[in-house]
Amino acid sequence: MNWQKYNGETIHKPITEAVEEIIRTEAHLGNKLKVYIGTDSQVKRGIIEFATVIVFLREHRGGFMFIHRDKKEHKMSLKERMLYEVQKSIDIAYQLCPLLDQYHIDLEVHADINTNPHFESNIALKEAMGYILGMGFQFKAKPESFASTSCADRIVQ
Repeated sequence: MNWQKYNGETIHKPITEAVEEIIRTEAHLGNKLKVYIGTDSQVKRGIIEFATVIVFLREHRGGFMFIHRDKKEHKMSLKERMLYEVQKSIDIAYQLCPLLDQYHIDLEVHADINTNPHFESNIALKEAMGYILGMGFQFKAKPESFASTSCADRIVQ
């Protein structure tokens, strides 16, 4: 998987190594981190573009993120696409979980799914919530899921 920083700089190490380097650097600077993972997608001319983000928030000191983009040429129903987004986020969370546990850093997985039943994406809410919570992660959906609804959304726009 190819990851990059928000400024476009490519991360040339495995994501777990890059994240551990960030954790150590921020700890050395006295910053307490919290990590949020989310994925969003956009359909453009039959191609689905996905963006997965790892958002690092420093307590009272702003934040930054790592980004992974990919595309899929496959028709998906809205529900299938929402659950695929969740799967992509969980895959990264699962890779980072031992590292974040080791450094006692809280993690939330964010889903770009609306809690309001009047919105189409709500069709995947129960399954997504069950999947994320069943894997042992903290879960947030719209309007609290900023990693997917704001950060990742900005990348696929």
